[in-house]
Amino acid sequence: MPEADPATAATRVLILTTIDLDEHVFAAIRAGASGFLLKDTDSEDLLAAIRIVAGGEALLAPTVTRRLIEAFVRQSPTEPARTADLDVLTEREIEALRSVAHGRSTAEIAVDLFISYATTKTHASHLLTKLGARDRAQLDL
Repeated sequence: MPEADPATAATRVLILTTIDLDEHVFAAIRAGASGFLLKDTDSEDLLAAIRIVAGGEALLAPTVTRRLIEAFVRQSPTEPARTADLDVLTEREIEALRSVAHGRSTAEIAVDLFISYATTKTHASHLLTKLGARDRAQLDL
């Protein structure tokens, strides 16, 4: 997560959305959100959530909480978290991966690394294959 601006460091964010997808919840939490509710939340619960988040606590919609707990329970405690084996990458692929992690576009990475756009695409393809990622977003994780 990027460095917080000191002027907004105390700001709390409560996401209110119609999109009930786990990947959106996880992205919001990674980005620093303190709460995640669905738009069908009644007004009393929404006001209570605002007070909870403003008070420095965290809050998730009950359906989100249930799915999060189920996902946690399904994980084996003896199974370590999946980590990418970066030893399979070339130095240039690692440089490209760092640029992807910093949110750089393919064109920007090509300029940064002084390589062609096509070579950048090749590096991206190799990264996806070697790291078992489905898309660029998964490379960021």
